[in-house]
Amino acid sequence: MQDQMSTSPRRASGRASQARFNANEVRGPVIDQDGREVPQGPFQGSFQGAFNGAFEGPGGIRFDFQTANPFGNLTREQRITRLEAVAKLLDVAFVLPGTNIRYGIDGIIGLIPVVGDLIATALSLWLVREARALGAPWHVITRMLGNVAVEGVIGMVPVAGDAFDVLFRANMRNAKILRRWLDTQPR
Repeated sequence: MQDQMSTSPRRASGRASQARFNANEVRGPVIDQDGREVPQGPFQGSFQGAFNGAFEGPGGIRFDFQTANPFGNLTREQRITRLEAVAKLLDVAFVLPGTNIRYGIDGIIGLIPVVGDLIATALSLWLVREARALGAPWHVITRMLGNVAVEGVIGMVPVAGDAFDVLFRANMRNAKILRRWLDTQPR
């Protein structure tokens, strides 16, 4: 009984964690970080028999390698969901108290002169890269890059640029452009 308790993962409440990610339950093709489909081959899961997806370290600590990795192999729908969540975090995650004005991390980072605007633009370009990895055509990518360029250039202006960043919301615009294109594609 003691061996079972020491090897099961525990949460702060003392109950064993029930969340598990099973590769057999994934819907759709698995896409790697570069946007290529990962083939389902005979070697997938070949190490499951070696240690059943877990490793017991010194002191009875158990490391479980079957949990979901947000940066690993994701399905197309998981990538789209992650992209939209990051866009919301960057543009509309918070509300200015006493008003209905929404802002995100992009607006906060943009308050740092020059460097903040460069970091915010880099985060926006990551979203465009993810859209390209999802197979978006050149005309969708061009519109998305245009939004990032407008926000990046005007955002360099000291005070007015920060207000423009909050109101323009290039990342949310790009997520809508991508979603509109994805809705026209066959599944």
